[in-house]
Amino acid sequence: MFQPTGYSKLVDMDPVEALEALEEIRQVKYRFLRCVDLKLWDQIGDTLTEDATVDYGTIAYGKPLEVSGRPKIAEFFRTKLGPDVITVHSASQPEIDVQGNTASGVWALQETMIAIKHRIMITGAAFYQDRYERGSDDRWRIAHTGYVRTYEAMVSLDDLPSFKMLQKLATEQ
Repeated sequence: MFQPTGYSKLVDMDPVEALEALEEIRQVKYRFLRCVDLKLWDQIGDTLTEDATVDYGTIAYGKPLEVSGRPKIAEFFRTKLGPDVITVHSASQPEIDVQGNTASGVWALQETMIAIKHRIMITGAAFYQDRYERGSDDRWRIAHTGYVRTYEAMVSLDDLPSFKMLQKLATEQ
């Protein structure tokens, strides 16, 4: 398990370069989550290294989920989070350690998923544990992202007779 050590590892870096790296890593994480929530499957791959891995400690699929490789990750999202699944991810409170062209980070996660076809809503929280790499094009990408839940809860939409979907994402890419 990644144990953040704060900004101590940035001391050996040029301060401006260190701040730029931190901001670029934040941006790639936010872009990844935006692509998931807006179903931008053709763009999500650019946030990941070619050999990226995901490891989600959720039991919603019946077992923890592990996927390897940029194309397989993008295909997993495209297949499992199609037009009948609405997601909202919010990651905050990043703790990022940069060591040259690699970095590790921990993020607090809050998420909600509404599976319209299955009439369920899942909500949960976790702490992402990520690794990042700066590529030969000088861009930071996610090499690994994963979490272990602090909680996960599910409710049937049938149990909420007043629940009405007023609007959802209009187009799927």
